Amino acid sequence: MAEQKIGGAYGDIRADIPVDALNAYLTANVSEINAPVVVKQFQSNPTYFLTDARGTRFVLRKKPLGTLLSPTAHAVEREYQNPSTDPSLRIPIPRPIALCEDKSIVGTPFYIMEFLEGRIFANVKMPQLSPADRKACWLSAIRTLGLLSSLNPDAIGLGSFGSHSPYYPRQLKSLSRVSKAQALACDVESGLPVGDMPFFAETMQWYATHLPDERRFGTRIVHGDYKIDNLVFHPTEPRVIGILDWELCTLGHPLADLGNLMAPYAFGPSVGPYGLTSEGFRGSPPDTVPLTDEEVVREYCRVMKIPYPLEEMTFVRSWMMFRLGIILQGVAARAARRQASSTEARVHGTMFPLVSHIARALIFEGEKAAADAKL
Repeated sequence: MAEQKIGGAYGDIRADIPVDALNAYLTANVSEINAPVVVKQFQSNPTYFLTDARGTRFVLRKKPLGTLLSPTAHAVEREYQNPSTDPSLRIPIPRPIALCEDKSIVGTPFYIMEFLEGRIFANVKMPQLSPADRKACWLSAIRTLGLLSSLNPDAIGLGSFGSHSPYYPRQLKSLSRVSKAQALACDVESGLPVGDMPFFAETMQWYATHLPDERRFGTRIVHGDYKIDNLVFHPTEPRVIGILDWELCTLGHPLADLGNLMAPYAFGPSVGPYGLTSEGFRGSPPDTVPLTDEEVVREYCRVMKIPYPLEEMTFVRSWMMFRLGIILQGVAARAARRQASSTEARVHGTMFPLVSHIARALIFEGEKAAADAKL
């Protein structure tokens, strides 16, 4: 059974961070934090848990050391500029406290935000909870996403937060370039390249010829990595109190976030020849699945006040899965270059071929379901 993390698991610092320099910076520039701080490191790399002299807790996120192959990876400057926490918007986001773009302090730019006391579920099945609370947590995740998807960026002063051009063509172009660069990254010891995503050319061609009409929803704020373990739930109640990890946020098509949230519905409990296990819903006993995939989409449609079904979901779910594969390929590239410091990162980096195959399978399944519906 996966642990229920309270605010995220943390421990000793794995990657070097100059604590004395950080404390000097905080003393001179951040009055809200009473330095010196005690520093621990979360499992997520590179994220740190700070406790100041008053016992107040904060979270620091920084870019990794070294040259990154993707310009959007670990974009802490963008995270700091996440959508407003204006209470009238009802979007739960940890309050940003300070941004430091001076690389001389801790080696790379970083920002600090408030620490939220709550629960982060590493396992999407939430086995620690009762079936009723499990379902309520998932419903809260969907409803919170619906609130985010409903925001008009122009109306809340975020019209310049990203490009207003079609989201998916932008993604296809930029991530194709990123994936090709990542594939060429070589292990510093063996010299072997990370390698291409399986069926890369064929799958990208399918996406290019099946683009959704984004005008239906208009331009909205896209979190970019909306999923259960990027949400903080209330310590005792089944509701979301915080959305974390905004480094990939931009303007675009809101269904991208729904597709990302639904990734567990494409995974089974095991991944066969890869020798890895997952906590996905596919093939799981019904009593371990909080909601069916249809119920997830229906609830999103209800919150958004749009008709069900959503014909875009085959494209969206497959693309977000393929995009996850490219992200995992990036983890593999950073591990090959020794820029990823955790063992978990190195394990995750081996999964991108599997995820590429799953993305392709989602296309075939979606096309078959659409054809069957016409019979």
